[in-house]
Amino acid sequence: MDLAISAQGLVKSFGSVKALAGVDLAVPRGTVLGLLGPNGAGKTTAVRILTTILRPDAGHAEVLGIDVAARPQDVRHRIGLAGQYAAVDENLTGRENLRLVGRLTHLPKAEVRRRADELLERFGLSDAGDRTAKTYSGGMRRRLDLAAALVHRPEVLFLDEPTTGLDPRSRVDLWHVIEELVSEGSTLLLTTQYLEEADRLADRIAVVEHGRVVAEGTAAELKARLGNTIVHVELSDPTRLDEAKSALSDVGPTDMGDDRRSIEVKVGDSGRALVEVVRRLDAAGVEPAAVTVREPTLDDVFLTLTGRHVADESNDEETRS
Repeated sequence: MDLAISAQGLVKSFGSVKALAGVDLAVPRGTVLGLLGPNGAGKTTAVRILTTILRPDAGHAEVLGIDVAARPQDVRHRIGLAGQYAAVDENLTGRENLRLVGRLTHLPKAEVRRRADELLERFGLSDAGDRTAKTYSGGMRRRLDLAAALVHRPEVLFLDEPTTGLDPRSRVDLWHVIEELVSEGSTLLLTTQYLEEADRLADRIAVVEHGRVVAEGTAAELKARLGNTIVHVELSDPTRLDEAKSALSDVGPTDMGDDRRSIEVKVGDSGRALVEVVRRLDAAGVEPAAVTVREPTLDDVFLTLTGRHVADESNDEETRS
């Protein structure tokens, strides 16, 4: 397999906090790997190591076959990075920001000007190209930041929570841009807390928790671990939640809802299981307010693997570094 990104046993600590505890990653060329997990899971630390910003305490990583620790400068020439916060100079215009990046990456002067104009057009920023970046909206700044990461035509692009803080429309607009890059053959490593983002953009997803990859596969493969369907039962009397859970425990794996008045049962055969759920609740004398059937989501996967939802916040050292 021709890998654009590979990592084996990456370990990184900040004081007493272990941000990475042995991470393995493999990203074939021309594909998108989504690192999915809450703040503090280790996603950003992994990206910082792969982009040569940090050195690992242990383990080995390569980008395009180049050791990130031994030859960091060679790696930097071949990658692009767009982080959680737009890294643009607010006092420069959009065009000036892109030209500055071109000069810093040693592009010929004529190519710098041509490339800046091309990217402003591609990212819908041509009309704002000669305005200072401090006048840009959040979505415009994020698009400019992504454009800056592409000035030198990198072979591999790292996007660290690129749509964090954007409104839904701006997020979808940026997704379209990312999808265009992928269609052109770019290799992407994308970190995100947004389930829909990972589901839509990533060829494969690695679920990260407490500095470890706890599951990996396509979105469909991860969802299939939970069974084909989830039966959601909302109770008329939430004080009987434990009774209902006990009554349904043999139908399939059960979880109490966050609202403390519902239960979810993971099943393989939704039709037969639905009848069985209603029969068992009736036998136990527990009245449901509603019984619905839905397909599993990536949030269900994450909750099953870690005991919490992917959007839950944590406050480890990574979120402060």
